[in-house]
Amino acid sequence: MERIVVGLSGGVDSSVAAASLHRQGYDVVGLTLWLMQGKGQCCSEGMVDAAQLCDELGIPHHIVDSREVFQREIVDYLVEGYGSGVTPLPCSQCNRAVKFGPMLQYAKEELGCDRIATGHYARITQNADTGRYELRRAVDLSKDQSYFLYDLTQELLAACHFPLGHQTKTETRRIAAELGLHTADKPESQDLCLIEHHGSMQTFLDKYLASKPGDIVDTDGRILGQHTGIHHYTIGQRKGLGIAAPNPLYVVGFDVGRNQVIVADRSDAHWPDCTVQRVNWVSIDAPQEPIRVSVQIRYRSPAVAATLVPLEPGQQAGRVKLVFDEPQFGVTPGQAAVWYDHDRVLGGGLIEAAASEPAPGQVDQLATAAVD
Repeated sequence: MERIVVGLSGGVDSSVAAASLHRQGYDVVGLTLWLMQGKGQCCSEGMVDAAQLCDELGIPHHIVDSREVFQREIVDYLVEGYGSGVTPLPCSQCNRAVKFGPMLQYAKEELGCDRIATGHYARITQNADTGRYELRRAVDLSKDQSYFLYDLTQELLAACHFPLGHQTKTETRRIAAELGLHTADKPESQDLCLIEHHGSMQTFLDKYLASKPGDIVDTDGRILGQHTGIHHYTIGQRKGLGIAAPNPLYVVGFDVGRNQVIVADRSDAHWPDCTVQRVNWVSIDAPQEPIRVSVQIRYRSPAVAATLVPLEPGQQAGRVKLVFDEPQFGVTPGQAAVWYDHDRVLGGGLIEAAASEPAPGQVDQLATAAVD
């Protein structure tokens, strides 16, 4: 009987992943990472639900205190990024550095197991010719989470199993009900656990960053209003600016030195290209020449056509340039850009800067703060 460690958050997805593998005959061990204190499905409530599930299935349940690594890798990372005018995406970093890596290490060292599974909606295949593990979109595109998993290494992909990747969320709910799992009707969790935990990103950030009011200016430097702190704003934001203007205005950049938030019309909030750093090549080796890709620059946005240009040929292509076929709205430094070939994740990284040269009629003051 093959042993497998299943990461349990206390939600319906991870519950069904564990129950399905258990029903298939796997020797399942539940593992919950303690990331934060207080409410939230990944914390106190989640640990209780995960423990109850393991009791229902008759499987062991382990809890690993990961609060220190979560503070270092995610909380400090977010605070530093927002404080410098960047909008970091913590989920991909959390998956690699806080969840999958430590889970596999614990499974090997403490449980004598080299396989882990989670309730993520994604698929893993292995290329028969190269032996390389490939990450693919889930069958249920509305729940696909491959965007957040682009940073997983070959070692992690080789050890991972995603039981839900071939089914829809509706099927997951149905299976949970059929198995009588107490999480069957549990509401969806927030995309970002910190929002669920603190109520809002602003509430979380205000615990760590002092609000420093300053000017909201247009691209010519004219003062249009006042902001409550740069960390309260993000590229592409329209609501909550408190500005009276003939046309809707959007955040298009920050001047951290002057403590200014820069706004413009929507027509001036599109960029033709961007640079991407900290690239991880997932399903293919780093290319040495430009390639055509479909790229997502936000989780909730569709993939768009682009040309990827390696900026470090001959190395690991840790930096690339994405040239979009059509200028894209709200290209946000700190967020992930993930590129695909159909349903296959080729690679991804963190947006370093929007276009160095704006499209005709575009603004020339861009958010260029680096993530590192």
